[in-house]
Amino acid sequence: MPELPEVETIKEAMRKAVDGARIESVLVRQRRLRVNIPSNFEDLICGAKISRLYRMAKYAIMELDNGYSIIWHFGMSGKITIVQNTNPVPEKHDHVIINTSNGALVYNDPRRFGLVSLCESDKLKECPFLCHLGLDPFDKNLSVNYLKDKFLTKRIPIKLALLDQAIISGIGNIYASEALYVARISPLRESCSLTSVEIKELISAVRDVLKKAIDAGGSTLHDYRKPDGDIGYFQFQHTVYGKEGQKCPQCVSPQRKCKGIQKIIQGGRSTFYCPHLQK
Repeated sequence: MPELPEVETIKEAMRKAVDGARIESVLVRQRRLRVNIPSNFEDLICGAKISRLYRMAKYAIMELDNGYSIIWHFGMSGKITIVQNTNPVPEKHDHVIINTSNGALVYNDPRRFGLVSLCESDKLKECPFLCHLGLDPFDKNLSVNYLKDKFLTKRIPIKLALLDQAIISGIGNIYASEALYVARISPLRESCSLTSVEIKELISAVRDVLKKAIDAGGSTLHDYRKPDGDIGYFQFQHTVYGKEGQKCPQCVSPQRKCKGIQKIIQGGRSTFYCPHLQK
């Protein structure tokens, strides 16, 4: 599933391609995604100008000049392709094609776990997809005091707390493992056990990992592709994710002592960490 860096990469590509363009026509070939595409979707967006593109957590938001915003979520396999010409010939699993004055946006989703929806722009915070979201990792209000208050009574492992979108929105499984490694915090630690110093280190690690991942265009492990068809490259910078059994890159002791990168399952998701280094 595309996580924050991947969605940021997709959003930025769309912004560069169609920001300021006018929507000339829309073809919806499949309405039954994770949430059905509204029946009046085409009528409400045709003729509108794209005035802004931005990201909320793992959602890409396309704000229009008519008071509506298109909400994109990419599920497990959703992707956007940017085509210079309008009215491209649809391919298999191309569910939505938006033709603009600057080319076309094609939404393709084999598994159909993503969504393309619509909401009045001034009511986005009330939208059921977005109303539960916590602070963005780059929000200036994400502070030690904010997280200390959120973690105060939580005895769940810190890895699971990082995946709780109501606390911090956008961090996914890959980047939670990577950030905990950078912060030298065990994913097994109870959230309430973290000190203020550790929380400060964790916030810094989360932001550092996400910035590097965005710069690399995200991580391509399965289905994810950038809108130009290229892969992301941050998977080549992973320190622990997917590295089970390999030597910890920061441990100076022999692998037989530190035992290398370990894999455990938390909340049904894979977690990778170094028990020797992360405490």
